Amino acid sequence: MIRNDAPVRWGLGFQDPATPVMEGIVNLHHEIMYVMIGVLCMVIYILMRIIYNYDYRRNREVRKEKRGALIEAIWTLTPTVILIIIAVPSYALLYAMEEEVSPGVTVKIIGHQWYWSYEYSDYGEEGISYDSYMIGEEELEEGDLRMLEVDNRMVLPIKTHIRLLLTSTDVIHSWAVPSLGVKCDTVPGRLSQVGVYIKREGVYYGQCSELCGMNHAYMPIVVEGVKVEGYKEWIKSKI
Repeated sequence: MIRNDAPVRWGLGFQDPATPVMEGIVNLHHEIMYVMIGVLCMVIYILMRIIYNYDYRRNREVRKEKRGALIEAIWTLTPTVILIIIAVPSYALLYAMEEEVSPGVTVKIIGHQWYWSYEYSDYGEEGISYDSYMIGEEELEEGDLRMLEVDNRMVLPIKTHIRLLLTSTDVIHSWAVPSLGVKCDTVPGRLSQVGVYIKREGVYYGQCSELCGMNHAYMPIVVEGVKVEGYKEWIKSKI
């Protein structure tokens, strides 16, 4: 099965979800779209009926309509009920996004103008840290994605609770990876936290989603999800 974990030409939908949170976001979007289509059809029907019945060429008589308490109650309560129905799964998804679980891996992400730094502080006295820069067009190989490939990918284990700590050294950036359902601002002087649980192996692409300066478009994100055994081998190679 071909996965869509990166932007595609003429793509209009979501990238394939790789985390439970992103699956919830996609499902909630689809459910709300059905509600929106139903509301749209109802409003269009009412408008067309009003235009037809009150067309001056069809009916030149002045109609005196009385106020109806029942209809006013219906068009007031119906949107309220719809919003309550939408709010229930929305609150459940928000709770899941903010739920704190004891992490198996912690990674600190630091935004710079205009690149990313990653720090794995759980391994050894000094830990593992490295910078991630975009690969220029002249260095791309066949099959690489223009303006999305980096020299050092962020490697994370799958089926493991991961805690991401995000901050910045200069201006506000935004670390966003659509397939993982993550989009969090990195603010100077502040440490933000996001939980991630990757369900499958893959390479996931993202970009800075906050206007952070002249080279804002040149700080992509590449996350590689690997099995725990492969992650351990990668850690050993970095220590």
